[in-house]
Amino acid sequence: MTQFFKKFTNNPKNDILSGITVSLAMIPEVVAFAFVAQIDPLVALSGAFIIGLITAIFGGRPGLISGAAGAVAVVFVHLISEGHAKGMLFETPIENMGYFYLLATVILMGVFQICAGVFKLGRFVRLIPHPVMLGFVNGLAIVIFLAQVRMFSHKKLETTIEGVKEYINIPMVGKELYIMIGLVLFTMGVIWLLPKITTKLPAALTAILITTAIVVFGGLDVSTVGSYIIEGGGNGLKGEFPTPNLELWQNLPFNFDTLKFILPYAFLAASVGLIESLMTMNLVDELTETRGNGNRECVAQGAGNILSGLFGGTGGCGMIGQTVININAGGRGRLSGIMMAVTLLTFILFTDKYIEQVPIAALVGVMFMMVIETFAWSSFRIMKKIPKSDAFVLVIVSAVTVFYDLAIAVFIGVIISALVFAWENAKKIRARKRFSDDGKTKTYEIWGPLFFGSIQAFNEKFDIKNDPDNIIIDFIESRVSDHSALEAIFNLVNKYEAEGKTIKLKHLSPECKELLYKASPKFEEVIVEAINDPRYHLAENPEAFTKPLSEYKL
Repeated sequence: MTQFFKKFTNNPKNDILSGITVSLAMIPEVVAFAFVAQIDPLVALSGAFIIGLITAIFGGRPGLISGAAGAVAVVFVHLISEGHAKGMLFETPIENMGYFYLLATVILMGVFQICAGVFKLGRFVRLIPHPVMLGFVNGLAIVIFLAQVRMFSHKKLETTIEGVKEYINIPMVGKELYIMIGLVLFTMGVIWLLPKITTKLPAALTAILITTAIVVFGGLDVSTVGSYIIEGGGNGLKGEFPTPNLELWQNLPFNFDTLKFILPYAFLAASVGLIESLMTMNLVDELTETRGNGNRECVAQGAGNILSGLFGGTGGCGMIGQTVININAGGRGRLSGIMMAVTLLTFILFTDKYIEQVPIAALVGVMFMMVIETFAWSSFRIMKKIPKSDAFVLVIVSAVTVFYDLAIAVFIGVIISALVFAWENAKKIRARKRFSDDGKTKTYEIWGPLFFGSIQAFNEKFDIKNDPDNIIIDFIESRVSDHSALEAIFNLVNKYEAEGKTIKLKHLSPECKELLYKASPKFEEVIVEAINDPRYHLAENPEAFTKPLSEYKL
């Protein structure tokens, strides 16, 4: 039993307290994103509970916190509005049809994510360069910071000239603003100072409790969790235990039109969710100096989203802000994520009146400290020391994350990095030329990678018309990397033979030789198999050389 419990935690106290802290910080962010997606906050909170619990138990990264994240919520905004419109066009119009389309999309999103894990696509996160990772972290830190700045305002529902109802933000002014700023700074001060006095108390949770006590017992009129939810059109935090949503099967038309409508949104949401989850997992790996399992995390995220959709909750993924809070509070085991989910459910079921009294200022202060911890301040210091292309990638990923979309930002960063890498390597191809003693044979020793980017430079190295009758091309210091390189070699051989000259290829890799043999039988005469060069054999199979060097004939 002890061994089983250790799989979930090595430090129960830290995991339990950090889980409670994260659940408090989770509420306003999840509620805010629910308003963005125009859904009931309890739908988002239910999704956060289900996804958080499933990923905490079965995920590939202990300590990673998942919930109804904003990156995914943004994908659903257009889906829900379009779904409402489609529902009113049915023979029997159905109100709130966008919600049922949302649930179906979340389920399909989970299916995509499970497939990604089964086919081991999680490993591709290792292809994400470090500048992209820094840009991702900085961009999300800025996004979270801006989301907290919007808390210094009140929401007001207004109707536009076109008759569309929308929320506008009215900034706080005067005494209310000053009190808000003071409470935020006080919360941040407690979080900063308390660890210097004692590490036995969780700084973030203690700061939230102290600030809440000041507001409640001081009778301060400030924005609280309860007032924030009501301003956004919610009815409070009180909810019920999630149960299977039978209305989904009664109202959703199961046909090709529905699949065609939800498929693009499901795929995009699955991609965004996996990218943010896997990038957050990488960040936790660096913070804890351990390694998570990306494929297992994909499956767990998918299972969580499928259950969330079936039980009437929205979709979600890993949340970098809450994860950093959890790690900084000492949450390292699966118990921290489980505790977050259970505490969140407890708030909804039993203690809603108490949680609604927590001032928004306390939670904003916690999030501001998290932003300070998350932002890679070292990126300013290294900006002038790293290659300009890496600096550009870092900045562009941060900017696209802030102004557009996380998934697009990562894709752009990876594509730019790959193109820069290909361009730089394309310039590294070299050919050292030498003639035999009788001048009848010319040898080209090729250095550098031969791939699609270096083909043009490779072809320019040869003087086909003026070369002697016998040509040797030696690839011992080169690596033939792709089909374009094979095609270039094939064309080069044909050109020399068309001039009536003899060409031999040496030191090609076994894979390259096999492909050339399949391309044309004539390569059996062109490729030199008998190699009397110890350097080549050593490079091909270094483990075979286990005898002392003096025993080999050089």
